[in-house]
Amino acid sequence: MATDSLAPARRSNFSRLATFLYQHPRVALALLLGPPLLWLGVVYLGALLTLVAQSFFHLDAYSGKIVRELTLATYADLLSQAENYRIVIRTAGMAAAVTLGAVVIAFPLAYFMTRYASPRLRALLYLAVLLPLWSNYLVRVFAWKIILAKEGIFGWFINLLHLGWALDALLKIPLIGGPSLANSMIGMFLVFLYVWLPYMILPVQAALERLPRSLLEASGDLGAKPYQTFRYVILPLVFPGVVAGSIFTFSLTLGDFIIPEAFGTSEFFIGRAVYVYQGTSGNLPLAAAFTLIPIVIMGIYLYLAKRLGAFEAL
Repeated sequence: MATDSLAPARRSNFSRLATFLYQHPRVALALLLGPPLLWLGVVYLGALLTLVAQSFFHLDAYSGKIVRELTLATYADLLSQAENYRIVIRTAGMAAAVTLGAVVIAFPLAYFMTRYASPRLRALLYLAVLLPLWSNYLVRVFAWKIILAKEGIFGWFINLLHLGWALDALLKIPLIGGPSLANSMIGMFLVFLYVWLPYMILPVQAALERLPRSLLEASGDLGAKPYQTFRYVILPLVFPGVVAGSIFTFSLTLGDFIIPEAFGTSEFFIGRAVYVYQGTSGNLPLAAAFTLIPIVIMGIYLYLAKRLGAFEAL
């Protein structure tokens, strides 16, 4: 009997709470968004602000200890070294190359998936795109280390085709070559492209899904040639999807340090430089200042994308 009497009381309390939230939508919205916003503010923004604060400290040259006094000495040290400029240009150049390579590969594949693939084939292609993301990131990276090594399957295949001379000539090119594909800018580019390609394919494919087929038919009826349809109809409407994918590929390449560590030569990238400054050198202020560079670069990139109207159709 006691249990039976408690059930209506619980229902009554729940009804009063539901009525109160219905009559006060701002309270309901605060209760709904409060916990995730609090988590975002404390964990993400709090960590970011702590990082920014660390960049205004400096490392004492004699004691090797961090002096917690606000100063711009760390930024002066960062901007006074020519090697740091080369690191930024090298990293941004690799990120731009990976993004362009991802667009070139992702666009035709996404277009085929959207316009020509049967439902069964489309599902298989979706699976092929997403399947690498189900495995561990480190496993994928070091699997490519084995594939691109001189004794790996890629080298075996090149020798099978009697193209070893071409690979050797490619690896001798300054700036992009190296002892082998597993220790060169070319190999690093291939691994970056493989790892981040799904993040370009999916946004482009989603943008193509929203493209009305009637517009393509109307363009053909008006006498437009295929390249004109692509230039004036498809590309402007799919451009926001390309920008969305490029945000992923560009930013993820900027901040990655595992792939440059595994496939790089003696030349540093931003992520690897931050890792060395923070871990090996113990210069946390300089590492914190270096981490702000990708944030600034992405801020400029997003500003230019907005000026081009890329976000209007997202």
